[in-house]
Amino acid sequence: MGRRTPKRRRLCLGSHLSVAGGVSKAVAAAIELELESLQIFAKNASRWEQKPTDPAEVERFLALREEWGADKQVVSHDSYLINLASGDRALRKRSIAALADELERARILQLEGVVMHPGAHVGDGVDVGLERAADGIRRVLDGAPPGGPRLLLENTAGGGSTLGRTLEELARVLEHVDAPERTGVCLDTCHMFAAGYDIRRPAGYAAMIDELERLIGSEMVRCWHFNDSKGACGNHLDRHQHIGQGELGKAPFRRILRDERFFGVPKILETPKEGEMDQVNLEVLAKL
Repeated sequence: MGRRTPKRRRLCLGSHLSVAGGVSKAVAAAIELELESLQIFAKNASRWEQKPTDPAEVERFLALREEWGADKQVVSHDSYLINLASGDRALRKRSIAALADELERARILQLEGVVMHPGAHVGDGVDVGLERAADGIRRVLDGAPPGGPRLLLENTAGGGSTLGRTLEELARVLEHVDAPERTGVCLDTCHMFAAGYDIRRPAGYAAMIDELERLIGSEMVRCWHFNDSKGACGNHLDRHQHIGQGELGKAPFRRILRDERFFGVPKILETPKEGEMDQVNLEVLAKL
């Protein structure tokens, strides 16, 4: 894909890579792909019970990160089982413990952040769900060592009772948690479009940015997920597509990549893992 340049470091392009065989394997793959950022699962995303992080694998991971470069950023994504907004006390207690474990694993691996979903209220209402999510995050942070990785709230497509479909909902959680030094947001382009933000045109992008600055602040955006959308604007369907091959097209990605507010912020591909499409998508983005 060519030699790294200052421009590519500014763009901070990356991908979500498999950790099959150990988390260090993802860093080795990132070096081979010449990525500038990386997202991983710090543990199996579909199971509650997990083995402790292997110290030898942590050592390999950190050594490869040093080889990769000090300016490279790595985040993890939390388990799909976690739901801090649930009204089921047992599930909520388990979710808080699981998120605390995610944050501790990220601390051990010296990651920059843990991307997390706000959860789903499952019929109890948005207000109640947001309050539960915020309380759960606060408990996790209160029990964690100071400093360390940030918890990054990800916006959602808004299907069913999922929370975080609007920037306002993310802002309400962050306000209740009241820990700006330990939190942030991760914005997903497909989710944003599916939730009703039409960022394909300049006016729509400008309106989204105005809302972001007013409610959260662009400095709180610590990660982007770059995905085109198979579905139409506002359909609330979370269906990722390759860059420029969906309903979003290339224009929104060009605007984000050229927006100085987001220089150096990781921009992670979560597009379908099909053959060599990671390389194709990265090349498309680099040309934008």
